[in-house]
Amino acid sequence: MRRLVLLLAVLVLASGCAHATIGGSPVAQAPLDVTSPFDQEGSTDPSTDPSESQDPESSPIDGEITPTCAKLKWTDLPYPGAKAETPPTQINYDSTFEESCRWTTKVDDVEVGVSLRYREGKQITIERTTGDWDVKGHKVVYLDRSGEQDVEPSCVLALPYNGGGLGIIIIDSSGKFGSVCDQGRKVAELLIDRETA
Repeated sequence: MRRLVLLLAVLVLASGCAHATIGGSPVAQAPLDVTSPFDQEGSTDPSTDPSESQDPESSPIDGEITPTCAKLKWTDLPYPGAKAETPPTQINYDSTFEESCRWTTKVDDVEVGVSLRYREGKQITIERTTGDWDVKGHKVVYLDRSGEQDVEPSCVLALPYNGGGLGIIIIDSSGKFGSVCDQGRKVAELLIDRETA
């Protein structure tokens, strides 16, 4: 009986060590976060997938630019190299929202970008939040993911917009354009200014 107990103790200890070794794999090697943090399960954000990155000038467009997406231009973003008339990198890539679009490019081999999602007649929520701001009468909630090790530095924002809800994701690990949430707040301010235009 004592041998059985001793054998079980050794097995438990050995399996614990094995788990510690597996669990200690470097998180820096984890893939970019591809799961949408918004309230619609199963939605993905291709702007976080580096294999999808293309130069803005040669990017495909899936359909016509939608009204909310048309309110943001490349020249509104801090990233260099694109003209105002250059279309978003991709349009209508997330079928769980009425509008979705993204602007992504590479700066020093690091992917940076912005994605928008708009839902008619219903708010967009974030599963968890870091805080909120009052931006020109709109409550903007945000989740700062710049300190999380399992995803690229990013900021997720959601706000009431044009009778529905708007979700914004900023991804930028370059560190060249200010904090990701400051970038997101600026995009929110621009879009709020143009909400009824």
